[in-house]
Amino acid sequence: VQLQASGGGSVETGGSLRLSCTASGFTLNSGSTAWFRQAPGKEREAISCIRPNSGTTYCTGSVKGRFTISRDNAKNTVYLQMNSLTPEDTAVYYCAAAPRYLIVSSLGVPTNYDYWGQGTQVTVSS
Repeated sequence: VQLQASGGGSVETGGSLRLSCTASGFTLNSGSTAWFRQAPGKEREAISCIRPNSGTTYCTGSVKGRFTISRDNAKNTVYLQMNSLTPEDTAVYYCAAAPRYLIVSSLGVPTNYDYWGQGTQVTVSS
């Protein structure tokens, strides 16, 4: 199983980016998928989670209203649309997948995910 993340880069405050995560060897809609991020010196933070066969988003917390997770089943790809970016969003972003239906309280826990993408850097300048 491989998760290939892409779409990171450098933007100015207020800009937007869309991250992509394409899976091979695993059908994303058969399990739970999430985007995490980790800034230097900080713990890995769940920022958007989605369960199989559901459009409901979880784990949004600090990015609610600015970031949106979506899934294209035909492309076996999950996206993270990030709008109104601020320097506080600077981090390495990871996609993760678990081959199971995770309960809501478990979606934001990194150790519940079996598969991880390689991480893509997002840098927001002021």
